[in-house]
Amino acid sequence: MRLDALLAESRRTLGDAGIGEPGTDSRLLVCQLLGLDTAALIAGGDREVDAEQVKRVRAAVARRAVGEPVHRILGARAFRNLVLSLSPDTLEPRPDTEILVDLVLPHLRRMVRDGRAPRVLDLGTGTGAILLAILDEVPEATGLGVDISPGAIATAAGNAASAGLDSRASFLVSDWFSAVAPAFDVIVSNPPYIPTDDIADLSRDVRDHDPRTALDGGADGLDPYRLIARQAREHLAAGGLVAVEHGFDQREAICRLFTESGYNVAEAARDLGGRDRAILFKLQ
Repeated sequence: MRLDALLAESRRTLGDAGIGEPGTDSRLLVCQLLGLDTAALIAGGDREVDAEQVKRVRAAVARRAVGEPVHRILGARAFRNLVLSLSPDTLEPRPDTEILVDLVLPHLRRMVRDGRAPRVLDLGTGTGAILLAILDEVPEATGLGVDISPGAIATAAGNAASAGLDSRASFLVSDWFSAVAPAFDVIVSNPPYIPTDDIADLSRDVRDHDPRTALDGGADGLDPYRLIARQAREHLAAGGLVAVEHGFDQREAICRLFTESGYNVAEAARDLGGRDRAILFKLQ
């Protein structure tokens, strides 16, 4: 089968299934599964694809057609400078979360300039995306990622090893702070923040494939923030900071929780869509 015919067939299958961006998704699947870049895909349309490769692409397209996300099918996703393996126990890291990394990097680099080797705690680490991106860009830093899921911890540890960061990153099964000893210079988290009753209304890509424990933030979506606001100070070094990602309409409520627990809002950031996305706090 010719490459251009396989691509057209894949696009048509996804379009007929109601997938929102059938052209983009079909190109991603074909390129990744056949080891091609976009230029090779365009230039090599008359190339013959062998039967085994056609079978592999069709199987992946069939999975996408029933709602499985592209990067779940491929088993990995890029996040900043890293390519991270996914598992059923981990949230799929998304570009919005890079905003949280951007928010803390200048403060970590300031600590390094001041002669400190900052320690970072990543609560609910999942794939390890936030912690590993930080360590990749701040070579002087070390960190600990914790998650309640042993499967997530295994995935994060594997990603650290693949990225060559395992000498500076460690991972621990812990229910938030329960197994964590102080003290850290920066605590980061992208906690579950979807209100329980809203989960059923999420897109099927998220609802059916991201682990519920990584989505469900309780009745109002704020339960994890209440816990972090109460307990983080016991795990912070002097001058330490807390940075959290949040839903687009939660900034005011989260700021109130943290200020009531003795923090000041140091900085806030919006995502690429202009929506409130992350907040940095410091102790008063």
